[in-house]
Amino acid sequence: MTRAGSSKGILPYQQIADLITRGIIKSDRPMEDRQIQPASLDLRLGKKAYRLISSFLPELSPISNRLNVLDFYQSDLVMYEMDLTQGAILEKGHVYLVPLLEHLKLPATIRARANPKSTTGRLDVFTRVVTDLNAGFDEIRAGYRGPLYLEVVPRSFAIKVRTGDSLNQIRFVRRDATVSDAALQKIHAAEPLLFHNSPTPKPLRSNEFRTERGLFLRIDLTGSDREDQVIGYRAKKNSHVIDLSKIGHYAALDFWEPLKRHRQNSLLLEPEEFYILASKERIRVPPGYAAEMVAYEAACGELRTHYAGFFDPGFGYGDGRMRGTQVVLEVRPHDVPFLIHDGQTFFKVVYDHMLEIPTQMYGTTLGSSYQRQALTLSKHFKA
Repeated sequence: MTRAGSSKGILPYQQIADLITRGIIKSDRPMEDRQIQPASLDLRLGKKAYRLISSFLPELSPISNRLNVLDFYQSDLVMYEMDLTQGAILEKGHVYLVPLLEHLKLPATIRARANPKSTTGRLDVFTRVVTDLNAGFDEIRAGYRGPLYLEVVPRSFAIKVRTGDSLNQIRFVRRDATVSDAALQKIHAAEPLLFHNSPTPKPLRSNEFRTERGLFLRIDLTGSDREDQVIGYRAKKNSHVIDLSKIGHYAALDFWEPLKRHRQNSLLLEPEEFYILASKERIRVPPGYAAEMVAYEAACGELRTHYAGFFDPGFGYGDGRMRGTQVVLEVRPHDVPFLIHDGQTFFKVVYDHMLEIPTQMYGTTLGSSYQRQALTLSKHFKA
């Protein structure tokens, strides 16, 4: 059931490479092989960042009109600009706008959507792509021709970034690529998509496999596969700067408070605190499909249940013998405390068709940081 090959779907690795060759994706500096993923493209920060007074949407005029101001003291949007070529610190709680190195010249048949990279979300860095004359974030209309900008808001930690760093990614889509609920049920029956998270993972039975415009997953608050029974992490309020170029460098306890299993298998989420949690199920994405995590509003209420949500073909699948991978969740409650329980429905995953099977797969032909993850912090922290 590794279906692909139709007139609608997500463009795979080889077709993204073709878009670059044809000049549909352009860049201010040469593209790097590492940017192209099985079903997405990593976008890179440009040479400068603008510290903004607030977020905004450029529905009425090009973004450059708001940035090209002789005196920023006269601007209602920009406070100052920063050079990123040698690295700069983005302070937590502040809004920044960064022109990206990549530009698009999309044909009328292809649209795009963007999402933070997994590592970005796990650091509680809120990002979204902004395009000219658009009334929304992260959705790029078919036929769009112009620059790309990234709004960046560090929430828990100050971060150090440089020109060329990748904080987000983009997918290219032809027509409606969504896999229907009925099709998800058939795929799962033939080639399971969800497994119980246990030492010997078994596929979910048909009566446990729940869909409604996507596939429901639940939250794990038992930590049953961990000897220390840590079920999550909460970001500390006062920590040092995290340099995004340093991998496996930082001690987790300097930035995170481990959360142990509660006797009632529950967790009280405090307003505006940031949590890293994990799913009750293991998920996998066969080669002919891509997936994206979306919030389940009815269960979440005043919660934001994720920042980063793209799953490439091959995630939790590998060569077909893997029995899924847990999903790591970035959670931030708003306004009121929110009590959650083990096994509570917490989020949803939407599957999309691929136009073709990618020639490069997540976790096999391409390296990955999170292919066999359990409850895992970002790659900047020591194991």
